[in-house]
Amino acid sequence: MKFDKVFLIGFMGCGKSTFGKKLAKQLNWDFVDLDDYIEEQEGTSIPEIFASKGEAHFRSLESKAVDSASKWKKTIISTGGGTPCFNNNITAINNIGLSVYIELSPEVLKSRLEGEKSKRPLIADLSDGELLGFIENKLNERSGYYTKSKIVFEYTDEAEAGFVETLKAELI
Repeated sequence: MKFDKVFLIGFMGCGKSTFGKKLAKQLNWDFVDLDDYIEEQEGTSIPEIFASKGEAHFRSLESKAVDSASKWKKTIISTGGGTPCFNNNITAINNIGLSVYIELSPEVLKSRLEGEKSKRPLIADLSDGELLGFIENKLNERSGYYTKSKIVFEYTDEAEAGFVETLKAELI
């Protein structure tokens, strides 16, 4: 089966947006960051949505965004880290596109996230010491969803080029 959209799935900081932009450019496809899309639709930031309306409301907005993505063509979509884990989104994602889990170790994720806490509501109040435990716990909670992806990609810079070639065979 050939796909006309790819959903990049994984924990915050795993490189979904960075890799997604590169992949979209190589394929000459569109790139959509689902969080940016939600912010645009709502006219406010993700941290503000969390603060004013709560996580449950945000998760419902994610589900609506996944539904909207079903209409997009030739698009690489970077999901939020929790997107596949709520409201049966992983099933919806797998029904409408190719899902790719970008897998990184908790230690690498921690090093990537330490300087980004202010932009990420779920980790904003954690000390650097608490961050690794939080990542490990969340990965344990989410791995059952993440691994339902059609492809699991253990990301390294060296593996990226070969992976892009592998992906091209799955796409239109």
